[in-house]
Amino acid sequence: MGTTLTTWRFWREGYIRPRLSLLCAVFALIGSATGANLALLVADRVFKIILLFILPLTALYVFRSKSLGAEGRAPLSPGRTTAVACALALVLGVYDGFYGPGTGTFLILTLTGLAHMHLNDAAGTTKVINLSTNVAALVTYLINGRVLLPLGLAAGLFGIAGNWLGARSFSKNGAKIVKPLIGVVLAVFFARTLWDMLA
Repeated sequence: MGTTLTTWRFWREGYIRPRLSLLCAVFALIGSATGANLALLVADRVFKIILLFILPLTALYVFRSKSLGAEGRAPLSPGRTTAVACALALVLGVYDGFYGPGTGTFLILTLTGLAHMHLNDAAGTTKVINLSTNVAALVTYLINGRVLLPLGLAAGLFGIAGNWLGARSFSKNGAKIVKPLIGVVLAVFFARTLWDMLA
């Protein structure tokens, strides 16, 4: 619910490249549906163990980088940018459908770092991919009766508020707010994953 609101706002702000985002959305839908179906069959403990190693490395990458975005990097050709972005949408779509937390952060980092996208373009593309994976996973879980609707709707309302505030801050501050916010998200995500493992 919140991602839908932010995607619409980023569209109005001009951060979304329609053709690239649409292609990424197709791959994200395939990946997310695959991941959601895997989640119905496999325990998520393996993913959590892997994340305990990935998250500190991700934080190190974020804080060692002078900037997020394509600044200082040679841009890829349009074809290579599209290929890399679609591959990332597929892989992270599987992750989002299977487990989910931190997908937006991983998308921002990989789209800027591997696809050499400008931060604004990466943010817009991230929202389209994230919305696609959320829809695919939600439909899969609804079909299998795994959604607590009252809890989901309540969380969705808070998600709308959080996404609205986040989109407003990004529009005003851009890169200034992204790096520290990603750091906070990674720290909280690491602590929560570790807690889940030990509890």
